[in-house]
Amino acid sequence: MNPQHRAGVPLEIGLVFYPSFGGSGIIASDLASGLAHRGHQVHVIASALPSRPLANDEQLVFHQVEAADYPLFGEPPYVIAVGSRIVEICRKQRLDLVHVHYAVPHAASAYLARQVLGEAAPLFVTTLHGTDVTGIGSADAYRTINRFTIAASDAVTVPSEFLSDQARRLLQLAADCTIDVIPNFVDTDHFAPPEHRDRRRLDELFAGDAGGVEGPVLFHVSNLRAVKRPVDLALVLARVRREMPARMVVVGDGPERAVLADCARNLGVENSMRFVGSLPDFAALLRHADAFVLPSASESFGVAALEALSSGVPVCAYRVGGLPEVVVEGAGRLVEPYDVEALAAAVVEVVSDPTRRAHMGEIGRAHAVAHFQRAPAIERYEALYRRLMDRKVR
Repeated sequence: MNPQHRAGVPLEIGLVFYPSFGGSGIIASDLASGLAHRGHQVHVIASALPSRPLANDEQLVFHQVEAADYPLFGEPPYVIAVGSRIVEICRKQRLDLVHVHYAVPHAASAYLARQVLGEAAPLFVTTLHGTDVTGIGSADAYRTINRFTIAASDAVTVPSEFLSDQARRLLQLAADCTIDVIPNFVDTDHFAPPEHRDRRRLDELFAGDAGGVEGPVLFHVSNLRAVKRPVDLALVLARVRREMPARMVVVGDGPERAVLADCARNLGVENSMRFVGSLPDFAALLRHADAFVLPSASESFGVAALEALSSGVPVCAYRVGGLPEVVVEGAGRLVEPYDVEALAAAVVEVVSDPTRRAHMGEIGRAHAVAHFQRAPAIERYEALYRRLMDRKVR
């Protein structure tokens, strides 16, 4: 074994990911900050600074990917730009390992970089996050290259058993392709219940509107893509408001925001719904909410749900994907997929009894602390990197 890579010696690590407001970017950003805190030199490679702020650490360097525009192309060739940036950084920094998040197209970019670098190429790890398997990743236009470049990685990780099964089924990965399940994580100190829940922290968002400032506040966080079924948020809110004067705070932005706003207007609940945009730090609001609503068509894990549980907020969602691995019995309510009436009834059940709601919050918080803390997860990634380095130098 090369002493350069013995346990405890810092590694030069590249992390490639989308900086957008979504689970893969959030986890990769937190992983970058955590690895830097543990003494590794971390090189973040992305098209922009991530929505989740990176740690202010001298061990962490940001490298922007700039895909040059050209009139011939409808869109800049991002895949090549990422691959070229990886090559450039590897030649300057001699990275030990590059960890790409979300396979489409980052696994292909890493594969291109490996071909250019040859024997000087670092190890490559690919983390699958969800729709890079269950959506676009298994589409006819992408499946063949996606499967090939994932299989060519030195290691593949996923956040849930559900996504591991889906990757093998939808991408038809070979039996000898090892997939490590490393669950996503949450900063349980930052996403934590308040000493005293005070709904008034949220009331000011609604002050002055016909929606009033009375009744429970529901919460949602996502990038408002179609897979999140955001229209169901308005439908649920309208049904809940038949029973009580509930309100809803929506954090995030995306292509379906206007559709959701139109639906809320048509249902007469626009004054009871607040859009606060891609708020980088929403934990101070979330912890005072009464329930978290997640009507996604699919979730490979559910980072937003985990953040709610860690904050002591019960989660009401459809029983899809990896959510049952995160939202355990008693921490909220999972209902049959796409049954809006059932989801609204679950919300009413949770928020109408303060004692039951508080007990659910305690169960969710305890589960998050016991199974999804950040430090152990980062240690698992670090251990994976060490195993790969050991294997390489033998």
